[in-house]
Amino acid sequence: MVELAPEAEIGWFDQRHKPPMIEAIRQAQHMRWLHTGIAGLDFIPPDLLEREGLIVTNGAGINSSAVAEYALMGMLTIAKDYPAIVRAQDRHEWLSEPPGTRQLAGSRALILGYGTIGRLIGQQLTAFGVECVPVRHSAKDGALGPDEWRGRLDEFDWIVLAVPSTDETTGMIGAKELAAMKSEAVLVNIARGDVVDQDALVDVLRDRRIHAAFCEVTTPEPLPADHPLWSLDNAHISMHLSGLSNTKGRQVAAERFLENCRHFLAGEDHKMISRYDPKRGY
Repeated sequence: MVELAPEAEIGWFDQRHKPPMIEAIRQAQHMRWLHTGIAGLDFIPPDLLEREGLIVTNGAGINSSAVAEYALMGMLTIAKDYPAIVRAQDRHEWLSEPPGTRQLAGSRALILGYGTIGRLIGQQLTAFGVECVPVRHSAKDGALGPDEWRGRLDEFDWIVLAVPSTDETTGMIGAKELAAMKSEAVLVNIARGDVVDQDALVDVLRDRRIHAAFCEVTTPEPLPADHPLWSLDNAHISMHLSGLSNTKGRQVAAERFLENCRHFLAGEDHKMISRYDPKRGY
């Protein structure tokens, strides 16, 4: 792949083999259009994305439903302590009492990141009777503003992270924010691992200062086998599988690429879908 890169004008990359893909992009000095079937582009160095004359498109929205469903799955798993039920089945043990008795109905969720995925999560949780409060750039229609949510963390049972990975969001949940959450709170991270200070998260989970965390993403990925997060019974790690759980995702990604390809070849760059905006970082 790296050997062929200097001749390429169009590239389609994913994040499964990051080092060779990044090197291929670096070598592709004649590339005019770079596409990826996933939404997040944070694995590609900014200087490569912002190369003069390069069009960058991504797969934003393709796997939104699948990712939102994973968030809901994680919340239900924690509320009902479903892992304990699975382990009882492994032991061939019939439980007489449910291991988890939390209900989603009547609880409150703060949703940080209210794009397509965040809105879908809000819709699904609302159907379960959860009061959802999103964080938006402007505080209106029941939303909190970017300067308000930190002071209100102790009001929520669920803190859901669905933000893109940008300079602004990196480390936005640190020791201070975790300390502000109530002891029954559950952190749900389907954003990016670097949004959370993972060492601080391990500390609060180990000391049970919050109830649990659902970690769809971690830092790094894959998470090393000896990382302490694996051994915490209140850490639920889903290994960044959510976007791959959509059977139609690859088909939709291919259709989007072909549509963009038609516009690209026709010189209709302005019609290409899901163009990367370097000012926003996604």
